[in-house]
Amino acid sequence: MALKNIPGILCPDLLWLLSAMGHGDEIAIVDKNFSACRVSKKTVSGRLISMNAASAPDAIAAILAVMPLDHFVEQPLMHMEDPDQTGIMLPVHADVELLCSTAEKRSITSRPIERFAYYPLAEACFAVVQTGEIRPYGNFILKKGVV
Repeated sequence: MALKNIPGILCPDLLWLLSAMGHGDEIAIVDKNFSACRVSKKTVSGRLISMNAASAPDAIAAILAVMPLDHFVEQPLMHMEDPDQTGIMLPVHADVELLCSTAEKRSITSRPIERFAYYPLAEACFAVVQTGEIRPYGNFILKKGVV
């Protein structure tokens, strides 16, 4: 990519999607095991972006380098909860919560979403980005803020 200050793992299609999103639009960042193709067809854009070589934290860190999280909502970050460990934040969730707080320079807490409740929320997103994340339940939703 021949642009300055753009993380190299952000492909042109993803940059276009992030730019096309408006304030309050959401994007689903999902793991390797998520049914991304099926869910992405129901999103606003109908688009699936593949980031198979990136972990969820690496993909989200790159996205947050160019996209702010929403300041007008209490929790602009959500994650799919492990149904066998409700109320427990898995390491993948903690990693993403910390990097969001660091990127935003404010405290970000991730809102847990029950596994089956996550799917309709992902379908209502602007698009789906599938990562190569192999840790279970490495599925997130980010709400776009304003620049």
